[in-house]
Formats: sequence, structure tokens, C-alpha cells
Amino acid sequence: MTELPMRNTVFEKIKAANSMTDDELNKALTKSGINLPEDRFNKILLDLEIMGLVKVSWLTKDTRRIEISADRVEEDEYDSQNKETMEKDYEASFPGVEES
Repeated sequence: MTELPMRNTVFEKIKAANSMTDDELNKALTKSGINLPEDRFNKILLDLEIMGLVKVSWLTKDTRRIEISADRVEEDEYDSQNKETMEKDYEASFPGVEES
């Protein structure tokens, strides 16, 4: 398999659980029939962390916690409409400037 689909598969497993340890992730992948060498597993986790998709932190000397990055929360449609309206109101508050 190529690296990109494997990265997607690993990310989907993490996303489904929202948060898990590296051992739990490895067991979930093995259960799906995917056996990754430790170096490739670590490289995929590093790539996902660099892309800002997951956050990896150490729980103990040998255990890592992997969770979906909080920065990846999608913006609510209502909030985006509110922001747009506030920007238009701000621009309209300047006298003598016409909208185009």
C-alpha cells in the first residue's frame, strides 16, 4: 500500500475513537488486518501531527495518547453568517463610503 491511503486509514481510526492510546490504535489496525512496523507507524503519526490533524502526547514512558486536534473543528454556518453580517455592519458604519 502507498503511504497516503495508509495515513488516511490511520486517521479514520483515530477520528472514530476521537482519542486513544498508541497501543489501542495498533490493536484496532491489527484487527482490521493491517500490520505496520513500528518505524512506519511512528512516521504516519508524525506526519498526521505535522499536518495538524492529530495531537500526540506522552502519558507514560511507553504510552502515547493520540487525539483529534481541537483546531480542526469546523466553523458553524450560523457563526460564519454572523461574522459576515458584523463585517458588513462595520463597513457600513463609515460615513461617506459607498458600497460597491
